[in-house]
Amino acid sequence: MKTFNITAPDQKIKDLLIDKIDNLTKPKGSLGMLESLALQVGLIQQTLTPELRNPHNVLFAADHGIIADGVTVSPKEVTWQQLSHFSHGGAGINFLCDQNGFKLVLVDAGVDYDIPAGSKIIDMKVRKSTRNFHYEAAMTIDELETCLERGSMIVDKVAETGCNVISFGEMGSGNTSPSSMWMHLFTDIPLDKCIGAGAGLDSEGINHKLKVLSESLSNYRGGDSVKEKMAWFGGYELAMAVGGMLRAAELGMIILVDGFIMTNCILAASKLHPEVLSYAVFGHQGDEAGHKLVIEHLGARPILHLSMRLGEGSGAVCAYPILMSAVNMINNMDSFQTVAVTKYF
Repeated sequence: MKTFNITAPDQKIKDLLIDKIDNLTKPKGSLGMLESLALQVGLIQQTLTPELRNPHNVLFAADHGIIADGVTVSPKEVTWQQLSHFSHGGAGINFLCDQNGFKLVLVDAGVDYDIPAGSKIIDMKVRKSTRNFHYEAAMTIDELETCLERGSMIVDKVAETGCNVISFGEMGSGNTSPSSMWMHLFTDIPLDKCIGAGAGLDSEGINHKLKVLSESLSNYRGGDSVKEKMAWFGGYELAMAVGGMLRAAELGMIILVDGFIMTNCILAASKLHPEVLSYAVFGHQGDEAGHKLVIEHLGARPILHLSMRLGEGSGAVCAYPILMSAVNMINNMDSFQTVAVTKYF
């Protein structure tokens, strides 16, 4: 069983960071969120001169047994087809990673397909698809522990490249369903508020999805622990993302959080280790129903709201230039002490 030792950043440097930010040549607070982001990054890295190095987006893919009950309009084969597409370039996450200098890492966590060797996709497959949590646990506790460990292993490999800022994405037809279940179980927000259109359900489809997930909740036969709930209703790609997030925090990396699904992964991670949230920068608030509610529950403030709901890590990667601006601000702006400008606030 993988264990994590995560500590919140030491606050001793906080006053020095605030003083440096407040005395840059600008009215205090005038650069808004750039200032709060610079403070957070400085705290994470324990320095007055933070830096962002070699960003990576790790995309985990897996299939879901619950898809058999008609909770999505996306057929199962889309998972492996899109994963293959990512490996060849030309998808949404590809151009965004290229544009923003991210290395894209693709991981098969549990795709119901034999991915060909040499496809630039890392084989971490636990099983070909989870089981259908409408009737039984999606995964065993042992499988969950395997996912946490494998997600952590991927982050270790990324960290070896010098990366200190990482985002996570996912691909898996039907994976808004397990995400909605985690959201409900770990926030107590009513289930109907946690469910949305996913890949494009109409109102009838959303009602059907709510019915299936409500029945699934009634059929739950597990215990009250976080891991038992994660295993019963989770997905292999989601659990690996949780393991990756926990390891990234343990290593002191900045975690750029993507949309609805990855927000529920950081939510689950925080139920295991609350300190992980100190390392999380929320990149994007999407239009998936419930995303705003779970962000508010976490007390987070997303950088962007672009009405996106693609997943793949797209919102996190889009937000990266804003994070860069925050770091460039604290490092490159003059202070009132070093230039002949009267402090004007």
